[in-house]
Amino acid sequence: MATKQTEPVTIISLRKLSLGTAEPQAKESKTFTVEDAVETIGFGRFHIALFLIMGSTGVVEAMEIMLLAVVSPVIRCEWQLDNWQVALVTTMVFFGYMVSSILFGLLADRYGRWKILLISFLWGAYFSLLTSFAPSYIWFVFLRMMVGCGVSGHAQGLIIKTEFLPTKYRGYMLPLSQVFWLAGSLLIIGLASVVVPSIGWRWLIRVASIPGIILIVAFKFIPESARFNVSTGNTRAALATLESIARMNRSAMPEGTLAEPILEKRGRFADLLDAKYLRTTLQIWVIWLGISFAYYGIILASAELLERDLVCGSKPRVVETAGDLESQSPCHCHMFTPSDYQTMIISTVGEIALNPLNMLGINFLGRRLSLSITMGCTALFFLLLNICTSSAGLIGFLFMLRALVAANFITIYIYTAEVYPTATRALGMGTSGSLCRIGAMVAPFISQVLMSASFLGALCLFSSVCVICAISAFTLPIETKGRALQQTK
Repeated sequence: MATKQTEPVTIISLRKLSLGTAEPQAKESKTFTVEDAVETIGFGRFHIALFLIMGSTGVVEAMEIMLLAVVSPVIRCEWQLDNWQVALVTTMVFFGYMVSSILFGLLADRYGRWKILLISFLWGAYFSLLTSFAPSYIWFVFLRMMVGCGVSGHAQGLIIKTEFLPTKYRGYMLPLSQVFWLAGSLLIIGLASVVVPSIGWRWLIRVASIPGIILIVAFKFIPESARFNVSTGNTRAALATLESIARMNRSAMPEGTLAEPILEKRGRFADLLDAKYLRTTLQIWVIWLGISFAYYGIILASAELLERDLVCGSKPRVVETAGDLESQSPCHCHMFTPSDYQTMIISTVGEIALNPLNMLGINFLGRRLSLSITMGCTALFFLLLNICTSSAGLIGFLFMLRALVAANFITIYIYTAEVYPTATRALGMGTSGSLCRIGAMVAPFISQVLMSASFLGALCLFSSVCVICAISAFTLPIETKGRALQQTK
């Protein structure tokens, strides 16, 4: 009887255990983050469209910036400008960029990357068109400064790209974006060689505004960043975006529900200077400033070398006239020849020459070491530019310098977008982009004023700044190679 009584007790006990273990499993639900979804969905057709549309923001930005180099000789002649007045045009463009870059970054972290990108393109296209009707030098400077304000928001395109790309593809796809900057630079130089001699610089600006207007229409095919939406608590919109990407890529979503904490505090300057990021932020600012100084310095120096024959310490070209009246003028009027445009095109192509090596360096050596190496080489080639050489040698040095400064720029862009969390990513990019324009504002006075007085002195200054940046890059405290994008601190 004893054994018979124990059997039902045992059975009941087992049933109770099975029921007890089943209940928590029923209540337990799987969750996933945006990072999980991005990695699970993988790379596909959506990312190709993203790469083409957001990458094309680089075409528009390059055309607006390079426009200054090809238009400088024309406005110098038309308004009889001194060297400092020509340099002031570029400086004021980057002043506008500097002022609005922080504002756009702050707004993008609070209200969305996509909205700010659209506003910046509408702003830039409007004032660019107005520039073509500028009645005087003062109006030209003011309107180009307003264009600079709009161009500063184009960095949101890179942030949207970064936030949608899987980790292992960022080190390859983001450097490839340099192709679009190259395309924009070549396009504006090619257009200038045809349009300026025939119908003038005003029509060049009007034609150059067309790509930006077309791109505004294409933005509707790219959604707001899912990482931004989930950080604001708009989980439904983030989930809809991720599901749409999965369908487009013919991929599957991770199992479970999307769940991430809402970030109440977004876009705060204090977070950039938090103990965890203070040293990184300060060194990034130094690097951005130096890279911009070198990048725009070599672009404007290339134009000056071609326009005024400054290489090897030669005297600026003047046009001999009866009575030598023009040689006494503080202004000179030397328009670009077809060979000058050809040299600019060849040196510009250099911007993509090191892209394959740069991608390998970024992905295998890491962002910090790769940037340190390219910055050191940039310093060396600035000094080599002082060697008296043939026209082919000059083109070769300019080619390598453009290749190196372009590699520096794309590496620091990637690093900055990766190192900060979602809550401050756009602000981190905005403040970095803003401070780097200080370097861009100073560069015209070194390339277009100091270089005329002391060619070697200008080159040594560029080289020294690059050495400082190389050291700063090597000592950065955080390496982002292979690291997932951070949602919070």
